[in-house]
Amino acid sequence: MSPNPFLRRAGRWLLAAAMAMAGAHASAAIVGASGTLAGSTRSFELFAGEGYISAADGVQIYSWGYGAAVGSGGTGLMQISGPTLLVNQGETVTISFTNNLPTRTSMLFPGQSGVSASGGSAGVLAQEAAPGQTVTYSFVASRPGTYLYQSGTQPALQVEMGMVGALVVYPSGNPVGTKWAYNHAGTAYDRETLVVVSDVDSDIHAAVDEQVRAFKAMSGYTAASESVFTADLSKRFPKYWMLNGRTSPDVFAKNFVGELPHQPYNTLPRLHPGEKMLLRMIGAGTDLHPMHHHGNNSWAIARDARMLGSTPAAGPNLAFSDYTIKVVPGQTLDALWSWTGAGLGWDVYGKLCNPTATTGPTVCTHTAAQQHQLLSDRGKPMPVKLPSEFELAYGEFYSGSPYLGDFGVRPVGAGAANTTGAYFHMFHSHNEREVVNGGIFPGGMMTMMVIEPPGVTIDAGQP
Repeated sequence: MSPNPFLRRAGRWLLAAAMAMAGAHASAAIVGASGTLAGSTRSFELFAGEGYISAADGVQIYSWGYGAAVGSGGTGLMQISGPTLLVNQGETVTISFTNNLPTRTSMLFPGQSGVSASGGSAGVLAQEAAPGQTVTYSFVASRPGTYLYQSGTQPALQVEMGMVGALVVYPSGNPVGTKWAYNHAGTAYDRETLVVVSDVDSDIHAAVDEQVRAFKAMSGYTAASESVFTADLSKRFPKYWMLNGRTSPDVFAKNFVGELPHQPYNTLPRLHPGEKMLLRMIGAGTDLHPMHHHGNNSWAIARDARMLGSTPAAGPNLAFSDYTIKVVPGQTLDALWSWTGAGLGWDVYGKLCNPTATTGPTVCTHTAAQQHQLLSDRGKPMPVKLPSEFELAYGEFYSGSPYLGDFGVRPVGAGAANTTGAYFHMFHSHNEREVVNGGIFPGGMMTMMVIEPPGVTIDAGQP
């Protein structure tokens, strides 16, 4: 008898989640490549390459992507999404880009002005590199924000194949010890995460794979041989949906996990109550994706690396609140998300409150880190009485207790993915067909926003 496919997928979900929660690389900051800095010039060695990425249940998808040399902070392998380039406002960014694909390709930097290029030959949108050639791109990162970069050669096909990545420019005006997304205190945050949202039609990838194999099998083929590959994009119909190049449950696995060599970045935002999480969202696919976060609305503070303000001095006074981030193809959006427990009508740290006597007042031993709730909720019990453990359906993220950081009675083996007593809020596409793998739920564009108890250490990651 073949194993139940749903149980197999569920088991992989739980294993990946448990590994991520126990690991040292869960995402609390953006992981990326910082290149090398000499004076005010930050240099990167990037390349274009080919390989096979993994989707659910062992599916392998032929892809093209950008990679970064180890000396630039990369893995030395092509990756999906491309290396996240981390730079500072005012730096001159220089990228030495070598093409290892059997077709022409390039790099395009939307939102950057004064981009210069040397080497290769002029294309319609960008300076292009033939197979084996190197092109050097240079620009000044004059404005902070979240940007994407992509291929400017056959962009409809090459972006589909994976030729897209993120560029983060940190502002120069932050006071020491603070984190601002832009040069205004209204964009302050405590932690940040990057989510590159993409959609993949594996049939297109398979068609290109077949053409490339046939081309390489031709007599006289060398590493410098060049061809043009095509696909019928009018029939494009995505079958896999990805966050940072991974489908769920692989989004939970550690950064740089060995079994995903071409998909090094995870998507597992973690924060403490009261902290602000900066969500840097990038639409790297062809479709619009409504990314919905449970637990609270977020405030959109910037679009396309431009703060949503009437004037720069006013800060993000045109920010808007929503429970679903509309991730538009080719667009970036920065949003602030937080969770405090305020207004729930009960105390999420209720187990810390004990009466001093049978008829005496309730004394709550909340620390400063636990005082984000409304004062009127402090010490207030849950408004309902939980059923006994024999009458509950246990989720694997449930600690057995309604209180943050607390544990309760659970059946043996239940709740294995929650090792800290955290609260898990789903963060997923609100388009139901995008939260599946191979047509089976759960999968696709789905992860969690994890609210950790104040005493739990969240790894700093790469600032």
